[in-house]
Amino acid sequence: MPPSPTASAASPRQHRALLWLVAIGFFMQSLDGTIVNTALPDMAHSLHESPLHMQMVVVAYALTMAVVIPATGWLADALGTKPVYLAAIALFTVGSLACALSPSLGWLVAARVLQGVGGAMLLPVGRLAVLRMFPREQFLEAMSFVAIPGLVGPLIGPTLGGWLVEARSWHWIFLINLPIGALGMVIALFAMPNLRRAEHGRFDLGGYLMLGVAMVSMSLALDGMGGLAFRHALVVTLLALGLSMLTAYWLHALRSPAPLFPPRLFGIQSYRVGLLGNLFARIGSGAMPYMIPLLLQLGMGHSPAQAGMMMLPMAIAAILVKKIVPPVIIRLGYRRVLLGNTALLGLLMASFALATIDQPLWLRILQLGAFGAVNSLQFTAMNTVALKDLTPDDAAAGNSLFSMVQMLGMSLGVSVAAGLLTAIAEWLGVSARAGGVQALPAFQIALAVIGLITILSAAIFWQIQAEPPGGERPSNEE
Repeated sequence: MPPSPTASAASPRQHRALLWLVAIGFFMQSLDGTIVNTALPDMAHSLHESPLHMQMVVVAYALTMAVVIPATGWLADALGTKPVYLAAIALFTVGSLACALSPSLGWLVAARVLQGVGGAMLLPVGRLAVLRMFPREQFLEAMSFVAIPGLVGPLIGPTLGGWLVEARSWHWIFLINLPIGALGMVIALFAMPNLRRAEHGRFDLGGYLMLGVAMVSMSLALDGMGGLAFRHALVVTLLALGLSMLTAYWLHALRSPAPLFPPRLFGIQSYRVGLLGNLFARIGSGAMPYMIPLLLQLGMGHSPAQAGMMMLPMAIAAILVKKIVPPVIIRLGYRRVLLGNTALLGLLMASFALATIDQPLWLRILQLGAFGAVNSLQFTAMNTVALKDLTPDDAAAGNSLFSMVQMLGMSLGVSVAAGLLTAIAEWLGVSARAGGVQALPAFQIALAVIGLITILSAAIFWQIQAEPPGGERPSNEE
């Protein structure tokens, strides 16, 4: 795509400022996706809740992002990138302040929804501005610069969250967003171009609402089986509503001239398999960042700071393995890599069921590092196989749907993990509040089940067509 007139008129200084702005937004978004996990037990104690009832703090953020992401491209085209990006930073910052001031779990969940609305717009709108401001030959380099903070956020998030909880209080995991958000607002006022399209088409509001209701209903139904303790009739009602809305959307998309996500996307075999694989394989991958800090704190008695530090090997290994992933996939092919790696990933998840309080530190670090490396390879392979065969006409809708499914998979992962923990703890007659040896068996059984779910999801990748060695180079962007 040739650069727009605005792009050609922009100075190198404006280009650099835009990249830093988008990088700040990506950092805020990725940091808040992980910083909360190590603070959940302390937040539960402060708000007089069970630690196993705190999953909605994580789910609300991820699910809101999944719901809002499909609308971000149209909003930027219709209203302009600058006002939408400013609104995104403002909503995220105000939501962060509301999280810090929340007096109860209900208020905290509502504030996380507000934060998620802002977070959902930060990266897509920022990426769209970079795409339109930079010539094609500079785009990859520009996005590589923007992606670095997205890797740093998850790296420092759990450790920073654990340290802040001990040094100050859990409120500070949200208050640190205020100066970052203020800096982003100042830079955005002069660095973010106001790019919009005169011909942006009509937004498929009906289809959007159907999908949104379906995602929220099914997620709440899963949570209702566990932490929220909904009555069975309400759980069944929510599941029925979600499935009916999915069916209604499919029928709507078949007859609509401009659906939100055209059905022809599912005619692309690699996209269809990659999308379903991402949804089900990410249930396990989404559960682990939630489960491991709880395991370390409630099951093994570590402090929040210690639990946060223990997450570092996983994040560091995930970054280091990025360099070797493309040659492995090119040599073996997507089908063999995803079949074998998904099974290995599930086995590593299940291996945490063997963890004990007196486990040697070096073995625990090795276990966490191995999981981080295999999980990173999984993301890269799944992401690339889903997007590699999209045509230019389908790229925008396909990427938007793919991003939505990624966030939905993470949300479902936390819901499944919380539901399993609650059900198993009740079955064993143990209390998570007690912690230590009493709570450890519930975590061990839940981790074994999550590992099994992931192993079974490998069957989805059996449907990938076998390809000769030496395919195209996969993307390392998650």
